[in-house]
Amino acid sequence: MPEIFRFFGFSFFFYSREHEPLHVHVEGKEGMAKFEWNGTEFILVEKQGIKAGDYKRIKTVIDDNADIIIKRWNEYFNK
Repeated sequence: MPEIFRFFGFSFFFYSREHEPLHVHVEGKEGMAKFEWNGTEFILVEKQGIKAGDYKRIKTVIDDNADIIIKRWNEYFNK
């Protein structure tokens, strides 16, 4: 499970046997979410137990670091 980074008590990662489309998982503070890349931005596709304030911070981290997430995905899965 390659971790991309950790912010605000949340781990941003993907599983080692992932599938398309490009996406990122987020877990922490008894909650989880999944965001998929639509070619322009990461869109929330699943969320459980994440408070509104934490969601805003998570979305900002993903938006601000989309290039890193995409780069790590490509490095790992498109070797």
